[in-house]
Amino acid sequence: MKKFLGLWALILPMLVSFGQEVEVSDNPLKEGGVIITLILLGILFVLLLVLIFFKVNQYLVIQEKKISYSKAEKLISYLKSLPKEDAKQLIKGMMHKKTYKIEKNKLRGNAEPKDVLGLLSVEPPSVPFFRFKKPNQSKIPVEPKLKKLVFAYLISATFWLLFGTTVGEYLGIKFVAPEADSLSWLNFGRLRPVHTNAVFWGWGSLGMLGLAYFCVPRVGNNRLFSYALGWWTLILINLTVFFGSISLMMGINNGGGEYREYIWPIMGMMIVGVALTLINFWKTIAMRKAVEIYISNWYIVAALMFFMTIGLVGYLPFWQKGLGETIAQGYYMHQAVGMWFMMLTLGLVYYYLPFALDKPIFSYSLGILAFWSQILFYTLIGTHHFIFSSIPWWLQTVAIFGSIGMIIPVFAGTTNFLMTFKNGWYKLASSYVLPFFLVGIVFYFTGSLQGTAEAFRSANLIWHFTDFTVAHSHMTMYGIITFFLWASMYAIIPRITQKETPKAFVGVHFWLAFIGLLFYIVPLMYGSTLKGYYWMEKLPFVGSLELMAPYWLWRAIGGTLMWFSHFVFAYNLYQMMFGRDKVDVPKSVAKVLQEDEVQTQKSL
Repeated sequence: MKKFLGLWALILPMLVSFGQEVEVSDNPLKEGGVIITLILLGILFVLLLVLIFFKVNQYLVIQEKKISYSKAEKLISYLKSLPKEDAKQLIKGMMHKKTYKIEKNKLRGNAEPKDVLGLLSVEPPSVPFFRFKKPNQSKIPVEPKLKKLVFAYLISATFWLLFGTTVGEYLGIKFVAPEADSLSWLNFGRLRPVHTNAVFWGWGSLGMLGLAYFCVPRVGNNRLFSYALGWWTLILINLTVFFGSISLMMGINNGGGEYREYIWPIMGMMIVGVALTLINFWKTIAMRKAVEIYISNWYIVAALMFFMTIGLVGYLPFWQKGLGETIAQGYYMHQAVGMWFMMLTLGLVYYYLPFALDKPIFSYSLGILAFWSQILFYTLIGTHHFIFSSIPWWLQTVAIFGSIGMIIPVFAGTTNFLMTFKNGWYKLASSYVLPFFLVGIVFYFTGSLQGTAEAFRSANLIWHFTDFTVAHSHMTMYGIITFFLWASMYAIIPRITQKETPKAFVGVHFWLAFIGLLFYIVPLMYGSTLKGYYWMEKLPFVGSLELMAPYWLWRAIGGTLMWFSHFVFAYNLYQMMFGRDKVDVPKSVAKVLQEDEVQTQKSL
């Protein structure tokens, strides 16, 4: 009977709760070490299947190229049979189809349409396995130096994403099998800040800065002030995360301050690096050729300035005693999320979302309203993490008031982004970029308002100190920041390189990440609500751990799906940057015929 219940507890964890007591059993399958080994072997098996899938796809790509070359050869032989002028006109028409952009009233009239310009796309009558997605448009000219710098940032960011979330994956598994190891370096208390800081400063910060280095000079219609400063920032931040991760695993840290566990000599390198980028962007914007400073640069420069303030508040020793340290911690922790990550990412969205939709932002005024109201209210809300603490009651109330005020920038920003989609919703079905933006916008609205709800004393009494906070942080940092970064990368990299990853892989990445995130946050929110009420009933603490066990299993399942998606994303990034060039039949044919014509003229 116990074996039967144990099996169903694994299959239906939301229905059957199980404890985590360490018991000596004759059955090796019940030992934590064996369980964790089987899980890791299963992960290797899945990765092997993924590798096979990649190899099969590579073979299909090669076959597709052969078919394309065959078509090109047939077309060449046909064009050679035509008079030169007719062949030139036909090639010219084919090239024109690729660059033609429809005008507003081009399709008006009663005449029967002729697809002379290649505008109509008729799908075959069969049901496709993957829905047709439109390829990216014409190439964007980018300076080789800037391209190299931006790609270096994005590659570094992706490395830290894989590293940080691999650590997070192991932590999620340890919730299910806490006795899996006994090494001090792999202790949960040491690994947890390794995970958070790697994805914060490694993935999030480098990803944002890489995209910003492309955006800032472009909206000012000028060149970047200094490439050297950009490279120094990249080196300093990478060194920060590398030495910070090593020191945390060694047990060398800054104490209990969340997100500021790096000791000051290590974090100081990142502060210097961000200061160099602030100077770089400031000079670039000062040299702009455009009259106005586009709103993206408002957000980006403000985020860099706030990071300097956040770093000084978090690491200067003058107020790091007693309640002063608690208040400084609340300010540092929340401003890092809201005035660094959120502010800079929103600045990127104001550029890359209109870029992806090929239309201007809906309202510049709403953007300015969201900008100033976020600065006004978000800087007040740090202490809402310490409701019912020894911090003065009035200061807690100010934080709650600031949290309520955040409704203004959230509604303004969400309205602006969704209205930018106006008359362009149909593009969602044929785009692999816009779904990432839409998920980011939805989580921006829901996650931000959830933070407002958590600030109220009645809600804080239930949710604080539970895993609800973990779910909320992943909803915001992953659902908002990470999805927006992915959307921006998918929007711009193919336009720079003219190389695209298979659309199916982008879909796999999206759905693994999205479904994994839902599996992660929804059970944790539900279980944490039960846990909060459990504590309020003054029931034994151990009972709350037994209560959360099935929800922690769902956390591990969701985290695993998210983790797999990151490897798919890394593959997609590689394909977009360094993958094979697609065969362009019209261009190839034109090149061959031109070479033939040159040879003919030489022979004459």
